[in-house]
Amino acid sequence: MSTILWADDEIDLLKPHIMFLKGKGYEVVTACSGADALALVDEQNFDLIILDENMPGLTGLETLQRIKLVSPHIPVIMITKSEEENIMDQAVGNKIADYLIKPVNPKQILLSIKKNLHSDELVSSQTGNDYRQEFTRISQLIGEASNVNDWMELYRLLVHWEMQLSATETRMDELLDMQRKEAATAFAKFIRNNYADWIVNPQAEGRPLMSPEIFKTHVFPLLDAGEKVFFVLIDNFRLDQWAAIKPLLADSFNFREELYCSILPTATQYARNAIFSGLMPKDIASMFPELWVDEDSPEGKNLNESPLIATQFERYRRHCKFSYTKINDSAAGEKLLREFSNLLANDLNVIVFNFIDMLSHARTESKMIRELASTNAAYRSLSESWFRHSSAIEIFRRIAAKGYKIILTTDHGTVRVDNPVKVVGDKNTNTNLRYKIGKNLAYNPKQVYEVKNPGRLGLPAPNVSSTYIFATGRDFFAYPNNYNYYVQYYEGTFQHGGISPEEMLVPLITLTAK
Repeated sequence: MSTILWADDEIDLLKPHIMFLKGKGYEVVTACSGADALALVDEQNFDLIILDENMPGLTGLETLQRIKLVSPHIPVIMITKSEEENIMDQAVGNKIADYLIKPVNPKQILLSIKKNLHSDELVSSQTGNDYRQEFTRISQLIGEASNVNDWMELYRLLVHWEMQLSATETRMDELLDMQRKEAATAFAKFIRNNYADWIVNPQAEGRPLMSPEIFKTHVFPLLDAGEKVFFVLIDNFRLDQWAAIKPLLADSFNFREELYCSILPTATQYARNAIFSGLMPKDIASMFPELWVDEDSPEGKNLNESPLIATQFERYRRHCKFSYTKINDSAAGEKLLREFSNLLANDLNVIVFNFIDMLSHARTESKMIRELASTNAAYRSLSESWFRHSSAIEIFRRIAAKGYKIILTTDHGTVRVDNPVKVVGDKNTNTNLRYKIGKNLAYNPKQVYEVKNPGRLGLPAPNVSSTYIFATGRDFFAYPNNYNYYVQYYEGTFQHGGISPEEMLVPLITLTAK
């Protein structure tokens, strides 16, 4: 039973209201003044307080201020005869839960109480009921998805429900997780059946927008129209992470939201270089061998991004001034803010944030971070917290203040893996857990998407007999040697490089300053 304190100098006149609330199962304690209310707050615990604003002695506002000092967690509903704006402003500034103007009827009071005491359970109940109704439709959509637009809409729907259910206590998570697994299996089959056609025939009907076309379709038209553009790429950035940070930017921007399809492998070396060059990896390696880094090279795989952008501008005969900045830590972000004015002379400014990618890898390596991001919801929350408290949000606000457009995207997403798949390779096989490239790979072909002719899919082949294999769903590749340790170490980590909606269907957002 919830206990309510109601303070009003005319409390006797409110007996019908109080009896009504008692009939609804609430215990109501009354006070005739602000001083009496404060004394009662010191003596016992209350779930909610109702305060009359116009009381003799301590006013409602004065009482509210003192209550907030000792019990800031208790929701307070203020009731007043006055419609003066300054009183309302003061009440809101003191973080009241609700503000009602007399005369009030019992049902108004009850509604406000329910909103403040029972909203979580009511929302949970309604959300659970809504998802139950959607369950059958989602299962049907999984079975009927036949093109990439179907899959994008289905993925949006699954992300929507994941975020709705994770914010409530519905206990529907397992049911949704089952549907996500079902969707991942069907999506992998869809990619097996269609991906090669998309690469071989760029004009294929139903082909999605893919990594090499991002600049051509979204950056160049803005530049041609005389717009100043910031191209911001957040590594390892998924649709649910965008949904988490979107409210932080809503005051400054309007959004045009799309999804595009990352190429395979969904890894920086391939997907990000494809964005910046406008080419498939095989073409980068053949046309600009000095800018391509092979898998077995100890050199960093994303060190030539600025030169690759320059090659794309030259190839499309764009004579624009651009900058490239990579932000790996807070110091680099602060440096960009200090030098922000220098960017305003450029037609295009490219900014790469590596935080989420580093978080993903740190989660694999660090037990503490692994515990902090043990679920998709926790991982998403850490991403939101980073954006809120880092230089990133201030950079976006600075851009908005100048009225420039932002193209916000990523090179690939990431997926939480939990199912090991055995694979054997020689010492030259790459270490990524979601894709392998080698000439002597041993695996079960039914468990992977295998590519025996890499060139046909726009991928470089270090050797004539090189084969690529891609993990699907939530699988990750594990070696038979020391298998149990390997599985225990990587199970539940976030990985990328393979085939899943989370990795391949990624956000592409145009932000226009308000």
